[in-house]
Amino acid sequence: MSLAPVASAPMCTAPASARVPDSPAQLLTSPLQPAHSPAALVGDTPTLWVGEPFTASGRGFWAKLEGSNPGGIKDRTALYMVARARERGELLPGARIVESTSGTLGLGLALAGVTFGHPVTVVTDPGMEPLMTGLLTAYGADIELVRTPHPVGGWQQARRRRVEELLAVHPDAWCPDQYHNPDNVAAYRPLAHELVAQLGRIDTLVASVGTGGHSAGIASVLRGFFPDLRVVGVDTTGSTIFGQPAAPRLMRGLGSSIHPRNVAYGLFDEVHWVAAPEAVWAARSLARARYATGGWSVGAVALVARWLAAVRPAEERIVAVFPDGPQRYIGTVYDDAYCREHRLLGHRPADHPQEIAHPGDHTVTRWTRCTTVVDPLAATGSAGSGAAPAAGATR
Repeated sequence: MSLAPVASAPMCTAPASARVPDSPAQLLTSPLQPAHSPAALVGDTPTLWVGEPFTASGRGFWAKLEGSNPGGIKDRTALYMVARARERGELLPGARIVESTSGTLGLGLALAGVTFGHPVTVVTDPGMEPLMTGLLTAYGADIELVRTPHPVGGWQQARRRRVEELLAVHPDAWCPDQYHNPDNVAAYRPLAHELVAQLGRIDTLVASVGTGGHSAGIASVLRGFFPDLRVVGVDTTGSTIFGQPAAPRLMRGLGSSIHPRNVAYGLFDEVHWVAAPEAVWAARSLARARYATGGWSVGAVALVARWLAAVRPAEERIVAVFPDGPQRYIGTVYDDAYCREHRLLGHRPADHPQEIAHPGDHTVTRWTRCTTVVDPLAATGSAGSGAAPAAGATR
């Protein structure tokens, strides 16, 4: 199956072969079946062509709109991790789920808690948006707030330390450990299959990297269908995932101050680091140009996909995964006062990223590309038994 990229919006007319409804009532019904569980609302998300004016004339990419899930892309992994833990007897009926999150996984776990009957405790930090806190509370999750960052691992490590404390207090509780849980990777196989069914052929995948779950899960499946698939990871400046030194990070949802073992370094052909002002520019520009947009991760991914669409062959089919929608970012990415306070406005990115030969060459502070991808723990000999294999990590 092969589909040509769509360069313009299709005409809003029904095909000549459209079936005439047997009953007028059918005009009011959706082809989707009624759902008996909120979990049934997850998946089968749409794919949208993103072209000009966001991209150059005649160029563009496909965006997988995971914001169409009830809470975002991590609904998939939350439901999957919880279901598998219940099957293995690791999560007992009615036991508490405790996890560290910057937001999106919290929504997914709240959904899983409602679906399977588990109380949920979300451990977060002051950077979580008030809207997200309100939503999690509305869905019945308890929120634990850490108030002091870890001196080395930052807010992320501080949250994980608090999770350990809560697990000690609640011995029957269970933590998904999204950073190192292989179920976090396996959960995204259906998303990869959806892409194949929707597009037929995929040449390049662009995905943000935080826990490493969706990039590894999608890319590993797609490589089985398309051995020459180019996989492009998108990180944030100040993140340690791909070998840069840790630094304060404003963006949430991508990047890390620790080294998640779900990151499949051997799958990546290149990595891009994007700074917060650049992601804001892309997210806002995308909203005005194509209406479908999101937050930090979507802005960063869209910026990289836009560039790839301009420099790769015109016939190449590029897919970018948009992890969520814009709603939770109304007070940050789309708030002028917030953006002025953090000096995020008026920074149109360069037409091309700066290039470095190796992640350790120097500390990056703006959009930067590197085609040498290494596991920083394997490179220093610090990877433990749970480390991803280093073979093939440099592509």
